Amino acid sequence: MNKAQLIDSIANEANLTKADAKRALDAFVSTTTGALKKGDRVALVGFGSFSVSKRNARTGRNPQTGQPITIKAKKVVKFKAGSDLSNAVQ
Repeated sequence: MNKAQLIDSIANEANLTKADAKRALDAFVSTTTGALKKGDRVALVGFGSFSVSKRNARTGRNPQTGQPITIKAKKVVKFKAGSDLSNAVQ
């Protein structure tokens, strides 16, 4: 499902116009991004939670040459599915 299909589905499910559904989705993405940038955790009970964790620097290999390379440390976004979502998918 892409963004346009998600907007259509939200509009149908919530009885909103597509424009309202797009604004709601964009607001959710913007708010969630802002919270994660600050290091906060976003938890949606039953659905799941978004969090940021730090990945340490490590040594990897260039697949073309086989030479060792250093991969820098960085922050990564993680999503952990909630129990309701996990059960619905099963």
